[in-house]
Amino acid sequence: MVVNEEINIPKREESGVDSIGTARTTLKQHFVLVHGIGGGGWCWYKIRCLMENSGYKVSCIDLKSAGINQSDADSVLSFDDYNQPLLDFMSSLPENEQVILVGHSAGGLSITHACHKFAKKICLAVYVAATMLKLGFCTDEDLRDGVPDLSEFGDVYQLGFGLGIDKPPTSALIKKEFQREVIFNLSPHEDCTLAAMMLRPGPILALTSARFKESNEAEKVPRVYIRTKHDKVVKPEQQEAMIKRWPPLNVYELENSDHSPFFSTPFILFGVLVKAAAAFDV
Repeated sequence: MVVNEEINIPKREESGVDSIGTARTTLKQHFVLVHGIGGGGWCWYKIRCLMENSGYKVSCIDLKSAGINQSDADSVLSFDDYNQPLLDFMSSLPENEQVILVGHSAGGLSITHACHKFAKKICLAVYVAATMLKLGFCTDEDLRDGVPDLSEFGDVYQLGFGLGIDKPPTSALIKKEFQREVIFNLSPHEDCTLAAMMLRPGPILALTSARFKESNEAEKVPRVYIRTKHDKVVKPEQQEAMIKRWPPLNVYELENSDHSPFFSTPFILFGVLVKAAAAFDV
């Protein structure tokens, strides 16, 4: 499904009684938004405002070493450690509450991990230009489909070597001079400026070590994928390959989006998220 027009979503009604005495039902789905490598909960500020103004509940997670989390990326060496803030959040939810998980970019690995562990608490998983691999990085094919290849842009990464210069890099950040061209090519200048101030090195060694045990739990969670047509990070052919290998229930495409649709097409992304979630209201 291609989405290239803005979707108007009416504000959700509060519970109570209307003017003719008819009871109204609260419709308050809970969206949990998970950033990609180097980002943070701040990435979702536009989406959060749109959702909360329409009556939805929203939580934005800062994974370890991201956003306001004070950990050093070079000290985060395992995916379980990196993703612990999301797992802690899921553990804290009441047993009878279900949420909609939304993962952007490498955040797709985070929400898949949660699906394996907390399937009963998730009514929908939404992958936004995200890495969608059922078992993480287990094969060369997984790496080819799920790891961005930015070699065409040259030497784009600022690397950290927390284990020593002779060991594989432990963190990575796209250099400021490449960020607009690579990540935010269709995004407003003010959002690129914000990102340049806020992006932090991400624990690349921890991310590429993400592997999940085979189970049926993740299959119990409905999934949808939102493709980004002008993505230079997780390229359209990579997105398509992951969709074919682990087919979701539905696929949407944002025609005018770069890798960061929460900046480049926030109103359309918001509309698609609400539309996708409407089929799984709890």
